Amino acid sequence: MEIWINPACSKCRGALALLDAEGADYTVRRYLEDVPTEDEIRAVLDRLGLEPWDITRTQEQAAKELNLKDREAWPRDASGRDRWVRALAEHPKLIQRPIITADDGTAVVARTEEAVRDALSR
Repeated sequence: MEIWINPACSKCRGALALLDAEGADYTVRRYLEDVPTEDEIRAVLDRLGLEPWDITRTQEQAAKELNLKDREAWPRDASGRDRWVRALAEHPKLIQRPIITADDGTAVVARTEEAVRDALSR
């Protein structure tokens, strides 16, 4: 499995600690340094079963600068999907974290211990 993290994030550190405590075999991706491509973001969204706006941190400064809360400018439907994905690729800090891609081809936003354990069970 792979976990996308920001080392400054307490939820990421907690997820890593739990993975270590459970002896999980995983790879760390510091996604702010190793920025995912648009295609990688689409693949993770497919694995999550979510849309880009579902994993966007709308309180970040970049989100405010882009005015992501304006639903007219940023429609949350198929017509706006590619634009949202592009925004996540151009501003990776907007991506919710941590994200764990599980061995069964699925993924979870692992902000809780329960979500991390869910990924471990797959």
